[in-house]
Amino acid sequence: MPAPERIPAGAVTPSVDVPTLLAKGELKVLGQVREASNAVLYCEISYEGESARCVYKPVAGEQPLWDFPDGNLARREVASYEISEATGWGLIPPTVLRDGPYGEGMCQLWIDGDAAEGGALLALIEDEEPGDGWKPVVLAEVAEGRTALLVHADDARLRRLAVLDAVINNGDRKGGHLLPAGDGRLYGIDHGVTFHADGKLRTLLWGWAGEPLPAEAVEVLERLDADLREGTPLATRLAELVTAVELDALRARVAALRTAGVHPAPSGQWPAIPWPPV
Repeated sequence: MPAPERIPAGAVTPSVDVPTLLAKGELKVLGQVREASNAVLYCEISYEGESARCVYKPVAGEQPLWDFPDGNLARREVASYEISEATGWGLIPPTVLRDGPYGEGMCQLWIDGDAAEGGALLALIEDEEPGDGWKPVVLAEVAEGRTALLVHADDARLRRLAVLDAVINNGDRKGGHLLPAGDGRLYGIDHGVTFHADGKLRTLLWGWAGEPLPAEAVEVLERLDADLREGTPLATRLAELVTAVELDALRARVAALRTAGVHPAPSGQWPAIPWPPV
């Protein structure tokens, strides 16, 4: 199948909300994202006269991971979306779990990324210190033995995403998983390696490590702490998507972030930067 072009997500009117469209619509496979390590199918979805473009990742197309032996990546992606929605930040495109042409899988609204804006989020510079508006991440080797400093923008949207990643224990926040949209919003995608009970945070967004959490993040963590208590709607939904041990670990991470009051720093017990970084 041909690789899809980045085209608009399609018309979705208020007559059908996006999660309903994704959950109940008819999926038609249009192509495959070839560079992905797991099966990622580009689809059109239609329901009650409305249509949109989406990504469908069937569980049957997942490659086994030795360090994620329980559950599947699709359910972790849906769990990540549930947490994103609970924060009120809307950082992950609408995502549902459903049956499709190749069995159960994750279905997510396709976002038409703005490449021009994406270039303003990450950069390699040859200076030892970043300029105003940038945060240092790590020194990286470049051509001919030279090194350059990897930096990311000191952007409130990225900072929210860094907090979300710490909560869901994202083991793979690469540059290519950042999708700035044309309307100014920033989305994160590819959340299959999340919610592990052990610390697995790997990200390019370490620029705020050790800095106090913004007031809005503190408020979000307080709300999450309440929303994750046993028997709440959010906890009940998550219990269907991740293991009981992972759900307890999620609660513990939220509590630890609230107590520390700062962005986490690399633990030194696990590679802090994903590979490849983009």
